Amino acid sequence: MKKKFPYLLLIAGCLVLDQVTKILVDAKVRYLESVTVIPGFFNLTPIKNRGAIFGFFDHSGGGQTKFIIITVGSLVALAFVSYYFFATAAADRLTMAGLSLIMAGALGNLADRFLKGSVTDFLDFYIKTWHWPFFNVADSCITIGACLLLLTLVIRRK
Repeated sequence: MKKKFPYLLLIAGCLVLDQVTKILVDAKVRYLESVTVIPGFFNLTPIKNRGAIFGFFDHSGGGQTKFIIITVGSLVALAFVSYYFFATAAADRLTMAGLSLIMAGALGNLADRFLKGSVTDFLDFYIKTWHWPFFNVADSCITIGACLLLLTLVIRRK
């Protein structure tokens, strides 16, 4: 367990970063208000996401049933990732980093769901009228972690 301490710090650091950024955005920017950071490319726009990552299923209806399904699905995924985190050797740094980021992201978004009933997304990237789906630090952690795990698969196949 001692060898996994740096990865536990990574999880904690990313989780804190996720929660602090959400708290700051909630405190400084009104819901659905856009604050331009880079004109024509990046705004801070807080929204409440009741769906999954990048807002998938946010407007699909279902209310409490959707909340339960997404929450249970997230908990199952977190359990799966946690199992592999503890089963993977600490020396497998790329895999451990990927698993750590996914765990941090899942924990960050689950905390929002349990505490607020929705996830705060606020990163709004766009070019002209094309917008990437709103996301947050937790979503970024999950995405980067998944990419690292895919990279390990590609490296191992060679």
